[in-house]
Amino acid sequence: MQIGEASKLTGVSRKMIRHYESIGLIPSADRRDSNYRDYGHRDIHRLGFIRRARDLGFSMEEIRDLLRLWGDTQRSSADVKALTEAHITELENKIRLLGEMRDTLANLAQACDGDNRPDCPIIDGLEGKLVDLHAPRRAAN
Repeated sequence: MQIGEASKLTGVSRKMIRHYESIGLIPSADRRDSNYRDYGHRDIHRLGFIRRARDLGFSMEEIRDLLRLWGDTQRSSADVKALTEAHITELENKIRLLGEMRDTLANLAQACDGDNRPDCPIIDGLEGKLVDLHAPRRAAN
C-alpha cells in the first residue's frame, strides 16, 4: 500500500512516516517503478507499535529500545519492565513539575487585580521580580 493508506490505517501522518524512515525506526519502504513508497503489513504493524508508544510518551530513543526488544525473541521481560518503570518515573517527575508550574501561575493570577492599571504581578513574576503573593491588593480606582 502507498503512504497515504498506511497513514490512514495507523494514524501516523505521512510526514512522520517519512521521518521514522529517515531515522531508521522503520525500514526504508520498497519503491514501485513510479517511485511511490510501498508499505506492507509488517510496516503497518510496526507503525502501529510506534504510534502507541508515542501516545504513551516514550521518547524516540526509548521507542528504538522497545522496537529492539520487541524484535528480540530471546529478550527478558525484565528489560522491558525496567525501561517502562524508568519512563513512569520520568512521567511522575513531569507531573510534579507541571503541578508546580500550575500552582505558581495560579498564585500569580490570583495576585493580579486584572484592572486597567499597568502594574501586574504576572509580568513582574515573569521578569524575575519577587512577587509578594500575600500583600494586600489595592482597591480599584
